[in-house]
Amino acid sequence: MNKLTNTVLYLMSLAAGLVVANLYYNQPLLGQIALDFGVSESEVSYVALSTQLGYAFGLLFIIPLGDKVSNHRILQIDFVLMIISLLAAATANSIILLIVSSFFIGFTSALPQLFVPMAAQLSDDNQRGRSIGIVMSGLLIGILGSRVISGFIGEQYGWRTMYYIATVLMAILFVVLKFKLPKLYPHFSGTYGSLLKSVYYYFKTEPTLRLAALRGALSFGCLSAFWTTLVFLMEDNFGYGSTVTGLFGLLGIGGALGATVVGKLNDKLPKSKIIIFSTLLLIVSWLVFLVSANSLFGIIVGVVLVDLGMQSLHITNQNIIFSKNPEARNRVNTVYMVSFFMGGAFGTTLGALAWEHYKWIGVSVLGLVLSSAILVVHFMFKNRE
Repeated sequence: MNKLTNTVLYLMSLAAGLVVANLYYNQPLLGQIALDFGVSESEVSYVALSTQLGYAFGLLFIIPLGDKVSNHRILQIDFVLMIISLLAAATANSIILLIVSSFFIGFTSALPQLFVPMAAQLSDDNQRGRSIGIVMSGLLIGILGSRVISGFIGEQYGWRTMYYIATVLMAILFVVLKFKLPKLYPHFSGTYGSLLKSVYYYFKTEPTLRLAALRGALSFGCLSAFWTTLVFLMEDNFGYGSTVTGLFGLLGIGGALGATVVGKLNDKLPKSKIIIFSTLLLIVSWLVFLVSANSLFGIIVGVVLVDLGMQSLHITNQNIIFSKNPEARNRVNTVYMVSFFMGGAFGTTLGALAWEHYKWIGVSVLGLVLSSAILVVHFMFKNRE
């Protein structure tokens, strides 16, 4: 088996961040896009929603192939489709075309989820938490940093420029990964249909996986509701554009760097304690948001707490599911991440509706309900783990 060197580990972390960033470039740009196409705030939110739905479908139909097809073969086909989708978004002349191309950007940007189980597979048991934490740090920094970059680029050069830049970045990254990423040859010999069917088998037979998936879905629903509506709060209550909205991602990066620490703690502390602490951070963050509709300082504190809470919970969930079924890590990751991003799509939709009807108070109450539900389901079903 290939040895997981630090060079390869940090390359996977970097690649995860750069690819997953494609999903989030649009969030600080939604206001600009709405103006460009002459649509409402709720209508333009479908751009973010379709991206997340595309990602969920990519997780469902692409990531299980990691247990059947060489990772380099998947890489080659996926990057070609990804680059075409990014170009289509950059040149879209209607909101419908942008929504469709955004779906395929999401679909092809599921690729980083091959790197997380790969890191788990190539690591020793006593280093698995650390390896997952490092890859997840890159992925989470990509999620948060993408908003900073796109907010600035969009305000200075227009939202389409961001998609052109992303296209060039993906072409360069593909070349680097082609020559540096270890080649893995999985052993699943069944058909693609039986591979997908086995995904449902693991969902049906693993209560630990189902519980982790539900926790993940609720936590990412919280985060998505926040980031989808933050741009509207900044414009309406503070008069700021996409650059300032994107800069909030820098605050979350501090929390993302804590992912490595959380990964190491997962190798030492009981998982249930980390889950409870992470969920309490989420609840507190939404209480802070609730009273901070007109306070930048409150929003800043809330951003740090909500990102740190979600990331800590996410890494712990993945460490739990990867500790079992080593022959099917990509498939159990598929179950978890499909649930995770379906939760994100759910949070995006509800967040947009909450903003449209009740503004920031509605969004904050939604976040409180979703984060509190994590604690409820954890205490109800944790004995089944």
